[in-house]
Amino acid sequence: MSEKMPVVSGKTLIRFLESIGYEVARQRGSHVRLVKSTMAGNHKITIPNHNPVAKGTLSDILSKVSLWCQIDKQHLAARLKEF
Repeated sequence: MSEKMPVVSGKTLIRFLESIGYEVARQRGSHVRLVKSTMAGNHKITIPNHNPVAKGTLSDILSKVSLWCQIDKQHLAARLKEF
């Protein structure tokens, strides 16, 4: 059964993604662009620096990170909840 998405701020999500290898590339307004080099190429993702990040947006971000980093989405969600 799928776990519920945690309620997190954009700042927390950015710190979490940095802990798994993403780096802040730039910021425009309240949106922060992160990048990570993977086996499939450079993954660029934009994170809204909102408090809290909308659940649908968070789910989409974790889905994309899961695909690019080959980490299970539920595992990412569980790690983020503990972060």
